[in-house]
Amino acid sequence: MDGRRLVILRIAAFFTVLVVLFAVVALTGSFPSAGDIRDWGESLGPFAVLACVPTFVLLNFAVTWSILAGATGLLFGTAGGTPLALAGVTCAALIQMAISRYLAGDHAGQLLPERLRPLESFLERSGTVAIMESRILPLLPWGAVNYVAGLTSLQFRQMGIGTVVGATPKVFGYVALGGSLDNLDSTEAKVAIGLLLALGVAGLMVARVQLHTERRS
Repeated sequence: MDGRRLVILRIAAFFTVLVVLFAVVALTGSFPSAGDIRDWGESLGPFAVLACVPTFVLLNFAVTWSILAGATGLLFGTAGGTPLALAGVTCAALIQMAISRYLAGDHAGQLLPERLRPLESFLERSGTVAIMESRILPLLPWGAVNYVAGLTSLQFRQMGIGTVVGATPKVFGYVALGGSLDNLDSTEAKVAIGLLLALGVAGLMVARVQLHTERRS
């Protein structure tokens, strides 16, 4: 068996495990809610701050980051929760990228199918900007971006900077919304909802401009 095929099988096995894990959690109803995570964090007392980011990274393999960000807001409030959630999102992105990069080995940058080569070229030309835009685009799973990035030649520095800059507004929005779940009529909740809606519209505009640019290039 040639090395490239072995790498593909190894990557496929890893993602199969992830899918099975997600399916088991979903079918058993084991997905924690934001309130569940908050209650667990409160039970840790002063150690909750130290446990927040590692727990965020671990749970993000099966639980979407937006739920985790909302839970962080419930537990620590907007001011304290935003930097913790942003650290969790960034660390999760780097670790997920590192996993797929490790699985790809020396074949990183040579595994994506032909139809995704334009994406890889864009990452090579403007990696930090590409990651920033991916964090703004609506309905684009951040985890998928993280894993795919590991199969390319994107640098970890570009992933980190792009995530911090591009994810901050959305992270703030979900943390603020999570911290206001018990009072959605509050100014903070309204600002959070308005920000998330505005970011969704902005993301669509960014995607349209980027698509037009890529077609012309």
